[in-house]
Parts: sequence; C-alpha cells; structure tokens
Amino acid sequence: MNTTELQITRALSSLKSLVSSASYNTAFNNGSSNITQKPKDLECNLDEESTRITLVTVYSFIFIFGLLGNVLALYVFLCVHSKKSSVHVFLINTSVADLILIFCLPFRIYYHISHNKWMLGQTLCKVVGNVFYMNMYVSIFLLAFISIDRYFKVHHSTHQHKLLNIKFSYLICCITWMLSIALVIPFIIKPEGNESNQKCFHYKDKQQAVWKAIINIIIVAFFWLLFLFLVTSYVKIARTLIHLSREKSTFPNASKYRKTAKKSFIVLFIFTLCFVPYHLFRCFYIHSQISSSKCDWKKIMDKTNEIVLLLSALNSCLDPVMYFLLSSSIRKRTISIIFKKKTHNVSTTNSSTTEMKQINVSIPSNPRVSFSSIYSIFRKQSK
Repeated sequence: MNTTELQITRALSSLKSLVSSASYNTAFNNGSSNITQKPKDLECNLDEESTRITLVTVYSFIFIFGLLGNVLALYVFLCVHSKKSSVHVFLINTSVADLILIFCLPFRIYYHISHNKWMLGQTLCKVVGNVFYMNMYVSIFLLAFISIDRYFKVHHSTHQHKLLNIKFSYLICCITWMLSIALVIPFIIKPEGNESNQKCFHYKDKQQAVWKAIINIIIVAFFWLLFLFLVTSYVKIARTLIHLSREKSTFPNASKYRKTAKKSFIVLFIFTLCFVPYHLFRCFYIHSQISSSKCDWKKIMDKTNEIVLLLSALNSCLDPVMYFLLSSSIRKRTISIIFKKKTHNVSTTNSSTTEMKQINVSIPSNPRVSFSSIYSIFRKQSK
C-alpha cells in the first residue's frame, strides 16, 4: 500500500512539473511573440486610401495636360516661332525640364496605385525621385534668369544688355543642366541603409537623412533668395511700364501697355502658387522625418507634403497656359495648329504689321519679350 501511494505521489509530482513547464514555455513564447510583434504594432502606417486616390487622380490630370501642353509649346517654339531671342532659349529649356518632370509622374502614379509599395528596384526609385526634383529646380532657375533678362532690358541700355544675348543664354542653360546632373548623381549612386525597403520617395535611414536634410535646407534658402529677386524685379518692371504709360497717356496703345505690365504678375502668381507652399513647409517635413515624432504628427506631415508636392508638379502643367495667356502671337499660332487653320487672313496680318511698323513697334514674340519692346517704344517717342 505504501508503495502504491508513493508511486501515485511521484506521478502527480511529475504531472505537476510538466504542467508548470508547459505553462512557462507558453508564457515565454507568448511574451517573445509580443516582443517581436510590438514594433510591427507600433509601426506608423502612412498609407491611406483616400490620399492615394486623390494623388493618382491629380497626378494623372497633370501628366495628360502637361504632356500635351509642353509638347505643343515646344513645337511652337522650335518649328513655328521664327524669331529667336535669349528668352526664347530659356523658354525652350523650361519646357524640356517640365517634360522630363512629367515623365516621372507615371512612376509616382504606379507607386500610389500599388498601396505605396515600390517593386521596381531601389536604383530606379532614386533615379525617378531625384530627376523629379532636379527638373523642378531647373525650371525655377530658368524662370529666375528670364526675370533677370526682362529686368535688364527694361532698366538698362542696349550696351549694358549685351551679356544677355542668345549665345550667353545657351551657355547659361548648358551650365544649369550640367551642374544639376552633377549634383544629382551622388544622390543616385550613394547606397542607402535599407535597400530592400519597399518604400520610395521617403527618408529611409535617419542617420543618412541628416546630411540630406542639410542639403535640402541650403536649397530652400537659395530658393527664397531667388523668389525675393523675382518679386523685386517683376514689381520694378511693372511699376516702370505703368509709370511710362501714364507719362505718355496720349499714346494710342497706352492702356494696352498698362495691361501688359499687370499681366506680368501672372508669372508671379503661378510661381508663388506652385513653389512657395512647398518651400514654406519643407523644413517642417524634414524635421518630422529625422526626429522621433508621433505617428499622428507624421501622418499630418506626410499628407501635407504630398499636397504641396502636387502644387509643385502642377507648375509643369501651368507653364504652357501662361505662354498662351500672355503672348498673343503664341496664342494665335497655337489656335491655328489646333484647328489646322492659318494664323490670320493675309490681308489682316499685313495691315496690322504695317500699322505697327509705322510707329516703330516690333511685334512681341513671347510674353517676356513684350516688356523690352514696350520700353523701346516709349524711349523713341520721348526723343
């Protein structure tokens, strides 16, 4: 009997230790599972369907109309528009930069359709992202040079303006493209911390993001200097033309020149609408990417960044509209191409050209050239 009780006691003790061990292992495994899953639970998911649908829709709109508008603008500038000038060279290069930026948009559309997952390789991701920004800043830089060109043609003599001739504008454009490509290449070839990451167009490694943040801040500061100069130059151009039109109020086309001066602010409006919000917000976005911010705050920053980036891309779609609105010659040629008609009846064109020549007016060939033409008229009339 004692032997039987002893065996039962030993069996119960073994069973108890087995249950205890199983409970410990279960608790340990559950704990390990929780520890492993914890980062996943805390991971900040920036993918939202409403945001993706909006981005895909707007980017598709910009791609279609921007592609059509810039191809048409290039055709007018290269094949139809006969008069060459320094501004003409800048406008051609601006259209090329806009087109290259537009060709980056299908990749962004694909990325958002794929629930913000990039499956085309990190090299292509870096190429598309950096080329997008490169052409955005090439456009900004060329618009600044157009502003410089207009400013000198209105406020300085022909002798002082010799530097801004066609050859010099070609040189400026070549230097701009070469310098931009040289600055972008290091960003493309430099490996990032997590090359297997399926995210694209975002900072991936906080340590490597610091030096990118510094470069971005320098670029933002440079933009504000250009923007300040752009505002100052166009305001002075408009004030000069309005002042001269008031002095020569008896001149037949004085009211038209005032309208032309006011139209110069269309350039400023488009530039401000497209680029200022992005550069106002840029520093806040960079800080959110390199710091340990809360998930809700990161989501707000990410959504806002996508919106202001849309506005920047919209500039490539609005530039051809600006050419169309500001230049009557481009407007007539564009309409004639679309509807396959001649620009005007030969008699109407000849008569209007004769009238303009009688008062020594050269017909403006593009929206910015008109400033120098108007100024030359007033100078001749005052002599």
